[in-house]
Amino acid sequence: MDWLLLLEWAIKSIILIFALLGGFAYLTWYERRALARMQVRIGPNRAGWQGLLQPIADAIKLIFKEELTPARAEKVLFILAPILTVVPAVVITATVPWGPDIPLNAIGIPYTIKPYIANINVGAIYITAIASIAVYGIVLAGWSSDNKYAMLGALRSTAQMVSYELSLGLSLVVVILMTGSMNMIQIVEAQRSVWFAVVQPVAMAIFMIATLAELNRAPFDMPEAEQELTAGYHTEYSGMKFALFFMAEYTKMIAISAIAAALFFGGYLGPFIDDLPVLGPFYMFLKILAILFWMIWVRATWPRIRYDRLMSFSWKVMLPLSLAVVMITAVGIVLGFSFGTVAQWIFTSLLSLLVAFLFTLAIDRSLRRKLYA
Repeated sequence: MDWLLLLEWAIKSIILIFALLGGFAYLTWYERRALARMQVRIGPNRAGWQGLLQPIADAIKLIFKEELTPARAEKVLFILAPILTVVPAVVITATVPWGPDIPLNAIGIPYTIKPYIANINVGAIYITAIASIAVYGIVLAGWSSDNKYAMLGALRSTAQMVSYELSLGLSLVVVILMTGSMNMIQIVEAQRSVWFAVVQPVAMAIFMIATLAELNRAPFDMPEAEQELTAGYHTEYSGMKFALFFMAEYTKMIAISAIAAALFFGGYLGPFIDDLPVLGPFYMFLKILAILFWMIWVRATWPRIRYDRLMSFSWKVMLPLSLAVVMITAVGIVLGFSFGTVAQWIFTSLLSLLVAFLFTLAIDRSLRRKLYA
């Protein structure tokens, strides 16, 4: 294997890891400032200009905080759990294309930079496989802590993540059907005419809602419901071990936003991308920033859902609706062979929206009704 290729992989991996870690730090600042704006507050503004040094101050504080380990904890698993949570959050971005190939011939270097770590034919399957690993870190954290609140939080997280992964996977099937490939670059390139979010808005909505549940973000943050479980699965963690769980959540937010941008919002595609390929990472950054703002907005406006209704929403709404959307997409593709691509897009988008509306309307009463013993 060419040593230059190995060097390129190493450099790109290091850049991606540092970008995700730096992004995690300043995503906390971005969220706090955005939440403060929505709630008519100021937010962090003491450490540095506009509070920009606040993430560094928080990191220093966590480094010097005392780390405690429960006497009856399974110490090896207790230490391993935060690591098992962080690693999938980083490696899941390996197949995400951050831009088109960037040739360096214009500056006299006969080489082409490929702004992604790996270009594999099963990139979408790789994402679902890595996403399913993250639950192990949370389960082990709860079980190894020898704490009933942590254990309940871990069990809640397992049930929630497994339930919503089904809908998440089926929304990926919709994208694979429309593209005819599981390669992430081909999925992005297939959106040159129109974003998949326009063609199949219901699949996009299912994906975005399911990712909130996968991330344990509000209003799906039941595994760490403080009024019931103290702090959930990380109740017994402090110092840098707690910081690793915190890092995993915010790193996964960035990773999921990048994946959503690639699957439904055209990825690195944008104006003048063919003439200036270096704009690709910039377009990805803007789309990731917009999706992150949506996640923060949801946290600021939606109350936490009761746990039984959260699970009912997954099994009674998300799963049947995602199955219906897969079927509608497949029928639309068959009709597209006879009536053209535009007719396929109109049929798929309008029928999916109609089915989603009717389905939600039909079960709205059962989800809202209070059941008394």
